[in-house]
Amino acid sequence: MATRLLLYALLAAGAAALILVLLAWAAERRLDRLSAPYISDDPARLPDVEFALVLGAAPIGPEGGPNRYLVYRLDAAAALWHAGKVKRLLVSGDKRPPDYDEPAAMEAGLIKRGVPASAIVRDELGVRTLASVQRAEAEFGQKRMIIVSQRFHLSRAIFLARERDIEAWGFEARDVARAYSIFTELRRYPSALRAYFDVWAD
Repeated sequence: MATRLLLYALLAAGAAALILVLLAWAAERRLDRLSAPYISDDPARLPDVEFALVLGAAPIGPEGGPNRYLVYRLDAAAALWHAGKVKRLLVSGDKRPPDYDEPAAMEAGLIKRGVPASAIVRDELGVRTLASVQRAEAEFGQKRMIIVSQRFHLSRAIFLARERDIEAWGFEARDVARAYSIFTELRRYPSALRAYFDVWAD
């Protein structure tokens, strides 16, 4: 009897895990479809706005060198500013003492790319995508913005923004050809599912 109950429990747990995986996959696919009309890798196809929100990432990648995800986001943000599509860049990321500071690294990287410090605004409390989007509106007064990140990240960010009635478009940064790890590649799926929960719980 105990063996049979254990088998049933394992089957139920396996079925629940499979359902969760399928839901996460479907959530990511739907976010991509919903956000696609607002995303471009061509600045000319985006509106002129006051601010671009540049989403942060760890400055140093797992390999010990510059994080390529962040490098490509900064390349895209600088190109957007140089194209005259935005006047200011809001760099939003996490800052944890004593020496972890995504916004400071982003600002330094943009200055190296020719963006003046006066055009850069730092948000040090952008600890996750939702917080960055919320704070862009609540703390910096932005209801119309371009968001800069890779495509998989933009889909989620634009969904979160537009669900808050923020007019948001996405400027697609170059993606990393080979993800750092399988975790890096797969995390987009539970993150997409969490975005739906965030909107539901808001």
